[in-house]
Amino acid sequence: CGIFPAGMRTQLVTIPTDTMPLEGAFHEPDSGGAAGAVLLFHGSTLNFYVCAPRFLPPVLTRLGFACLAFNRRGHDILSTRNSRTVEGGAYQFTREAIADNRTAAEWLEARGFPAPVVIGHSYGGMLGTQHVVDHPQTPALVLLSAGRGGASAGRESGSERLFAMDRFDELHARALELVKAGRGRELLLMPGWWYVISAESFLDRLSSVPDTIALAPKIKCPVLCIRGDKEDVHRYPAEEFQRAAGGPCQVEIIPDCDHFYNGKESQVAGIVASWLARTLGLKKRD
Repeated sequence: CGIFPAGMRTQLVTIPTDTMPLEGAFHEPDSGGAAGAVLLFHGSTLNFYVCAPRFLPPVLTRLGFACLAFNRRGHDILSTRNSRTVEGGAYQFTREAIADNRTAAEWLEARGFPAPVVIGHSYGGMLGTQHVVDHPQTPALVLLSAGRGGASAGRESGSERLFAMDRFDELHARALELVKAGRGRELLLMPGWWYVISAESFLDRLSSVPDTIALAPKIKCPVLCIRGDKEDVHRYPAEEFQRAAGGPCQVEIIPDCDHFYNGKESQVAGIVASWLARTLGLKKRD
C-alpha cells in the first residue's frame, strides 16, 4: 500500500484503555482545519498500518477529514510490546473490540470531532455496524467486505474455507474442555485464516460477534457496502445488507478483487471518497 505520503500530517498516538493501550496514527489535512473525522476499524488479525487503514487516509484527508486508524487490543495474530506479555488477535474478545472502538471515538470527540464517519474492513465492518447502532449520530458508514457475523460467524467456512473449516466440532469440543479446566488462554491451531486462537476467544467468536444483517434495519445513516467479486457472497453479504438497511445504502462490487483489495487500492479509495463527497456534500481540497 506504500508509505504515508506528503499532503497530510501524521502523528503516532497512544490511547489508554483499562488494560493495554491502543496504538495508532492520527492523520490530518496538511492544510489544517479538518471539516470532520473518520474512524478506521481494521479487520481481524490486521492492524492500522496495512490495508484500508493505510491506503484510505491520503485520499480522505484531501476531502478535509482527520483520520484515526488504530490497533484494537485484538490486532495482528500474536504480538508483544515492551514486555513478554502476549497480546493480539488470538486473544481477542468482542466486548473488548467494541470498547476499543468506543474509546477511540471518545478520543476523537475530545479533539473536537463528536460524530466521525465510520469505515470498517471485514471484522472491523461487523464491529462498525454495532458501533453505529450505539452511536446513531454517525453521519455515514462504509462497510468494506464486512462479514455476516452473528451465530454462524464461526460455523460456516464458506467458499474461502475459513476459520475451523471441517474441524469445527473437534475444535469446539476442545475449546469447551480447556475453558472448563481453567485453561482458556491456551492456544489452538486453526486450519483457517486465524491460524491460532485461544480457547476462550474461539468460544467468544461463536457467541458475541455482531450480526451485521440483524443490525442493518437499526442503521439510519447512509451506508456504502463494497465487496470484491472474488469474495464469498454469503460470508460478505453486501446486497443482503442493502435490502435490510434502515436507511439509504449503495453497493459496489469491485471486479477481479480479493478480500484485501490487493492491486485495487486506488479504485476502492476513489469509490469511497466520491461517495463520501456526494453523500456529505464535500469538495476535494487542493
